[in-house]
Amino acid sequence: MSDEKPPQLVDYFVVAGLTDASQPLEEESQQHRPARPSEPITDVAVIIRSQGEEVPHGFTCIETTISGHPVDLNAGLLNNPQMYICYKRGRDKLPLIELGVHYEGKDRPKPGYKILDTTPYSRSANLNSGGPGHQRTFLVYRRAAESQGHNTLGITDICLVMPSKGESTPHTFCRVDKNLNTSMWGPALFLCYKIAMAKANTLVYEAGLLGRYPEQDSESFPLPESVPVFCLPMGATIESWPADTKYQLPVFSTFVLTGASGDKVYGAAIQFHEAYPRERLSEKQSLRLGLLSVVDRRPIASKSVQTRKSICVLSHWPFFDVFRKFLMFIYRYSISGPHVLPLETHISHFMHNVPFPSPQRPRILVQMSPYDNLLLCQPVSSPLPLSGASFLTLLQNLGPENAVTLLVAVLTEQKLLIHSLRPDVLTSVGEALVSMIFPLRWQCPYIPLCPLTLADVLCAPVPFIVGIHSSYFDLYDPPKDVIFVDLDTNTIFQSEERKLLSPRALPRRPCKVLLASLHSHFQQLDEMYNKPVEEASLEFLLTDYDLVYGRRKQLELEIQASFLRFMACVLKGYRSYLQPITQAPSEKTRDSSNLFFLQGFLKSRDRAYHKFYGQLLRTQLFTQFIEDCSFASDRYTCLEFFDTCVDKVQVDLEKPEDVPLMELDDSHGSEHTVFIMPPEEPTGPDGAELPARYCYDGFPALRLDLLERSQDQLMAQLCQAKSSAPSSPAPRRTKQEMKVAQRVAQKYSSVPDMWAKCLLGHCYGLWFIYLPTYVRAAASKVQALQLAYEVLKKMEAHKVVLPDEVCYRILMQLCGQYGEPVLSVRVLLEMKRAGIVPNTITYGYYNKAVLESKWPASTQSGRLRWAKLRNVVLGAAQFRQPLRQRERERRAATLPVIKALGVLEPSADSLPALPPWLRGLRDAAPSSEDGSLSDVSFVTDESDRLTLDSADGQLGAEGPEGPAASGTKPCRRDENHNSLAGGTPRRGLAAKLQQLLSPAKRPSLRHTASMEHPSSLRDTSSLRRASEQRDREPPPRRSPMETLLHPRERPESTASESSVSLGSEFDLSDTSLCSVGFHKSSDPLTEAGAGHEPPAVEVLLSSCSRCQGCDSLVYDEEVMAGWTSDDSNLNTTCPFCGRSFVPFLSIEIQDFQQPSVAEDGSVLPPAGLGPVLSDRHRCLALDEAEPEPGAAPGLCNGSVDSTALRGPPRRSERVAFAYLSPLVLRKELESLLENEGSEFLAQPELVDSHPIIYWNLVWYFQRLGLPTNLPRLLLGSQHVAAPPQAQPPDALSVCVRLLWDVLAPEPDSCPPLYVLWRLHSNIPTRLQSWRHHNHPFSLAFLEAVLNHVGLSEVHKAIALFLETLATQSSPRHLQRSVYREILFLTLAALGRDHMDIAAFDKKYKSAYNKLAGSLGKEELRRQRAQPPSSKAIDCRKSFGATLEC
Repeated sequence: MSDEKPPQLVDYFVVAGLTDASQPLEEESQQHRPARPSEPITDVAVIIRSQGEEVPHGFTCIETTISGHPVDLNAGLLNNPQMYICYKRGRDKLPLIELGVHYEGKDRPKPGYKILDTTPYSRSANLNSGGPGHQRTFLVYRRAAESQGHNTLGITDICLVMPSKGESTPHTFCRVDKNLNTSMWGPALFLCYKIAMAKANTLVYEAGLLGRYPEQDSESFPLPESVPVFCLPMGATIESWPADTKYQLPVFSTFVLTGASGDKVYGAAIQFHEAYPRERLSEKQSLRLGLLSVVDRRPIASKSVQTRKSICVLSHWPFFDVFRKFLMFIYRYSISGPHVLPLETHISHFMHNVPFPSPQRPRILVQMSPYDNLLLCQPVSSPLPLSGASFLTLLQNLGPENAVTLLVAVLTEQKLLIHSLRPDVLTSVGEALVSMIFPLRWQCPYIPLCPLTLADVLCAPVPFIVGIHSSYFDLYDPPKDVIFVDLDTNTIFQSEERKLLSPRALPRRPCKVLLASLHSHFQQLDEMYNKPVEEASLEFLLTDYDLVYGRRKQLELEIQASFLRFMACVLKGYRSYLQPITQAPSEKTRDSSNLFFLQGFLKSRDRAYHKFYGQLLRTQLFTQFIEDCSFASDRYTCLEFFDTCVDKVQVDLEKPEDVPLMELDDSHGSEHTVFIMPPEEPTGPDGAELPARYCYDGFPALRLDLLERSQDQLMAQLCQAKSSAPSSPAPRRTKQEMKVAQRVAQKYSSVPDMWAKCLLGHCYGLWFIYLPTYVRAAASKVQALQLAYEVLKKMEAHKVVLPDEVCYRILMQLCGQYGEPVLSVRVLLEMKRAGIVPNTITYGYYNKAVLESKWPASTQSGRLRWAKLRNVVLGAAQFRQPLRQRERERRAATLPVIKALGVLEPSADSLPALPPWLRGLRDAAPSSEDGSLSDVSFVTDESDRLTLDSADGQLGAEGPEGPAASGTKPCRRDENHNSLAGGTPRRGLAAKLQQLLSPAKRPSLRHTASMEHPSSLRDTSSLRRASEQRDREPPPRRSPMETLLHPRERPESTASESSVSLGSEFDLSDTSLCSVGFHKSSDPLTEAGAGHEPPAVEVLLSSCSRCQGCDSLVYDEEVMAGWTSDDSNLNTTCPFCGRSFVPFLSIEIQDFQQPSVAEDGSVLPPAGLGPVLSDRHRCLALDEAEPEPGAAPGLCNGSVDSTALRGPPRRSERVAFAYLSPLVLRKELESLLENEGSEFLAQPELVDSHPIIYWNLVWYFQRLGLPTNLPRLLLGSQHVAAPPQAQPPDALSVCVRLLWDVLAPEPDSCPPLYVLWRLHSNIPTRLQSWRHHNHPFSLAFLEAVLNHVGLSEVHKAIALFLETLATQSSPRHLQRSVYREILFLTLAALGRDHMDIAAFDKKYKSAYNKLAGSLGKEELRRQRAQPPSSKAIDCRKSFGATLEC
């Protein structure tokens, strides 16, 4: 596990200001505007010249508009009173900050406004004095508050505009939207004013770095050199103020720095003034500041000198409100005092000892002082990119219409210049502008708060989004081709050169819904922000946080969701026009025109909106979006979330959908709050308080010796470190995929057949998550990848419910990693054939695999031609076999042909190294039960590599413990793979060749026998008759009933050990709908059979669990049916008592690493294994052999009990662990990979450190017959003794056997009927403790039950069973249900190949319904005679009961 640091709240603390190396920002070298006024406007007046009133002293009269037209307010009246507006500048009063027009009787007086109702000469100042019937109109104004300081924002200019003369509002001016001329005559006239900061005697310099902490740069994030100029965007200034000027409050600002890789760093700063020593000024500087008289250069003592500084924090997290409170506390601390603790202690304490909020501790309350605190909350969990955007600020400052207008400007990549006098608003709005176009990303220059030194970017010939302080326009002329957005006046200025598209060009209905949503939210904003918000106290932070700020967060998300819905409607259906790479890449492969069908997408849109879409498709926004969708990128989570939004929206609706696109995370509502106390004050030797000795005249230079280090132990407790990610995100599911999988599981949990397939889909997902580990260990990577592809095809053929696309995604990534682009294309086609549209993540990994892999040559190589020739020869040789021959003639004719064909088969030396399970598959091919050489063939694909053409060999049909695995003597089968009872020799190899080569009878390579439903006894009889006619000489056979009633005389030529073998392997794979029959790496055939060595370790696993409530045994399919869709719930439900309990996997580990020696001293042959399939002559000889009377009990193919030959194991151990649902196991496995990495699955430590995950994976992989190396990890665990040094580890093998019944019986329970049948039949049984058990079941009883079952009178068998139990004076406790007892008995006596479990289930259910009429369902349920639920039956069918008892 890699050691990564926890998220850090603050990266750097910076002090910026005027340094000795600061250079002046020369305004003379720039093309600047005329000198701005040095004094603000303090008074306005109205004069009536027709009454002889003159302009008052010090006032300026506005006589013309901005274009020179006369501005007589009542020019249209006959009795023109000649009224004019005048204004006065100065600093003797507080400046005016707002003007307005008041209609008397129509408008209510606003608080804080003063009505100008008289002229300076005491006449009425009614601007519309045409007569008594006209509307009385007056000017109103509002002054700045008394608390504001020297550099107060105020009105610096006033003008009048006349729209009828073609005049418009000047740039940066506010317009009062009320006509000054309300009469019927005369043109409309509007008042405009400008708010700015009237400064005089100011020198501006480039800001520099005064101090920083830490001093050393971080390796992952060095301190950018441009930070000081962003802290003081308008430069570091030296200003002269009048001596009696009030001190100005600090100004808060934020900025964003974007790295080369696109990651963002957020800065929060406050600007403040402090005294500057006069002696450091030169004479020239003093003259420019007005500190010296011009004539005699004498100092002017009535002025003070101030300089502007800034303190700033840099972080990767946009906690702007938290940073503002912290910086204000630090600033107030520096200007107050004295203090016991230095300023540096508080800075280092906040940076090092305040943890980052985590899901476990979502709220951090930091107490900085007895009077200052702040609340730090976990960021809202959202799939959208993290940003400092505030959609509330955007909507509040622009309104709905202007917000939509800016959306069009950003989507069409215009030059946008946003400006305001409030620097903190610029960053919030700028971030909102680039966030509203999600999923598109702004690719051009983006500076939300641009310093004066970087203003040259405004002349760039590319689109940009730049935010700048409005005072910039007092110095420089604005560019001509830029769209200006004034946040202070809510106006947008467009030049004639670059006219913006009208919002009407947008798709009508999505735009209409967007505007309606924004208007609704805008009204809520007015109601919300009109309420006063008090300063947050400690009690307020802890009690009323959710009530006050929760609604604002919700409203923020709703506004963002409105823009998100619009973008989803605009790009609806875009994935259908993505063009995957299916050929060898060329130079133009990465062009967007080759990755996306632009014309097709454009034609799919309404013609009325082609102009908008045409501009959008040509932007860098859309080009980068297509590349992000086509190739794997770090934005896959965001793009996948957008795809889900696209699926939710409907373009034609007139209102938003009911399903919200974004939901507020409720983690901030947790009551768990961590308190961080302020730094402790030091005490003297006797415990007395130390004197306060830290006092500052200005913000001090940081002293490194006073900066304390972090408390590592505190951070270790409070911080939750980021977990190390695996080498690739492909195996991981995104949060959206997890939510979808959870919803699918909840939906299918009530549908029996779909629930089983849902569980099966998660099981295959587990194997594909393990697949990278398996492929790394495989000798032939190509063979392993081809096997995974075959598994995908099987899953698609059987309609497995896949919860996500991880299976396809992992295989595509591995194809790219190991250079198999052709196979990756086949995987994509298989995915589309399954009806799955690849999401952004899968599509990106596909294109990456295809683009970066080496493609094979276009010309076919000689090796490919030889492979094709070999296949043709093999096919011709097979078709030359006679189709109609007697069995002896076929056998005699086939053996020479097979020997001849063996020459044409690829030798082991010519093939690449194969894993053990593939070697077993290759060696087993010539002697498969069908005798078909085409079952397993190696062909060469276009990649010029040998690939496995079909893994559907006989092992998939017989199960892992069938005749192929254990050497069982195979029984005779018809063309549908149904076993034919009787002691006849099996059909010859040539007959099987004929069967496979017959078009109507050859089994499909995609559907092995493990996928077929078993036939009933009646169907088997008809198939036998057909086989007799085809074979002409039918051998003698006995009826099933004869077999049932004479178990001792049963033939030993049966199909599997389920008939009489020691393990009683109930091979129910014929009932499987979805299980894939591949070899297991731990099978005796593949591990031991190939090397003629017995397994070193044998593992027995059983999922049969006992319910603690009713003491009943709950079997595997019943456990699966009782699981829930909750991926955190370990419980299942007992089908008998309905209680919840945790099922367990019982494991028995037997260590056989000591070689067994016979009495004569010779080493015994491999025990428990029949003749290997490659030994063709021995297999055929065994088929002809008849069992000797009185022979020792053994398996049906002549092999004997492994324990009897090898003796007891050297070491045996039993353990039990929780049996997890595939949903729970997948969640735990993903968590393990997240913490430990995928390489951990190949380490033996997995067995001991995570046994629950390990044994559950072994169970599921073995259950589905999927190859795995997990069993071999057991050899390095504490459960198995260390192997001898002389024996190589590769020579050791592990055999895994899955049991249907319990590993060990309960001492007080009655033996099951199938065990009694074996005991009566002198058949060895694994559970020896039941041999001398006192039980009421005789052989006659067992035969009677079997007789009823054979005659389809299952109700009589149930009644007989219940009556036998009732006759006992002291009824014995039965752990198994009546259904389970009769089922197991029938399987043990009849054999799996002679029984159709599906038909038995139907008969049992019918019998139960028949008995329910007489005995009652409640009584039958009390005696546990009910049949299994339909969900349990479907689980057994889907997984296949390839288990033994």
